[in-house]
Amino acid sequence: MYGDAVHKAVISAGESESGITIHYVNKDYDKGEVIFQARCKIQENDTAEVLAERIHNLEYQHYPKVIEAILTDAPPYPTKTG
Repeated sequence: MYGDAVHKAVISAGESESGITIHYVNKDYDKGEVIFQARCKIQENDTAEVLAERIHNLEYQHYPKVIEAILTDAPPYPTKTG
């Protein structure tokens, strides 16, 4: 599942959090080693569109930092945040 279908399913399931996982790519779909995860709260009145925006903000915030850390062989980026 991806895109709006994920956000709709998370909200429908009554989850309290959603988030992103940045991982290495391998031959299996979404099975690469996890590099970093970040979470966000789901608010009571969130729509899939609102949640998607919150998720995109996490991506915009963290993807550049993770990629930079990998490319510069910097100390490992934290693997999980709250």
